[in-house]
Amino acid sequence: MKSSSLAALLLAAASLAGCETQAVGTSAATQTKELLPVSIRTAQGVRNFRVEVARTDEEQQRGLMFRTSLPEDGGMLFPSDTAIPRSFWMKNTMISLDLIFIREDGSIARIAEEAVPQTLDPIASGEPVIAVLEIAGGKSAALGIAEGDRVSWEGGPPPAG
Repeated sequence: MKSSSLAALLLAAASLAGCETQAVGTSAATQTKELLPVSIRTAQGVRNFRVEVARTDEEQQRGLMFRTSLPEDGGMLFPSDTAIPRSFWMKNTMISLDLIFIREDGSIARIAEEAVPQTLDPIASGEPVIAVLEIAGGKSAALGIAEGDRVSWEGGPPPAG
């Protein structure tokens, strides 16, 4: 009887240790996720961000869902291999976002400002785009980011020059 109790206790301890390791690993992965520098050249100067990149289909589908805040210079970039019309919604997105639709040449095609959290209404690019950048709602207007401004990042469209 003692050996079965001891085995049950060891199994429970191993299970708890596994949960703790998984939780710590998940938290550490979130905190150490590689951030990509993104620059936007505006009429008032260059605006710099450090954003997460949604590379996989799963990451692109999840996006910024369930987040309750973003770092001051944070956001998420949704790149694609070819310019295509893009459409997003705010399902399970808890914070307002500005969606910046980026053409193949790096110019901003459209900005959907302060998208309403949790709505299923589609937010369309209006034309083929190579990427979409999501930043905190209202940040585009606050920083003077406008349609036609140029967006660049490593491996993305070249900066205007």
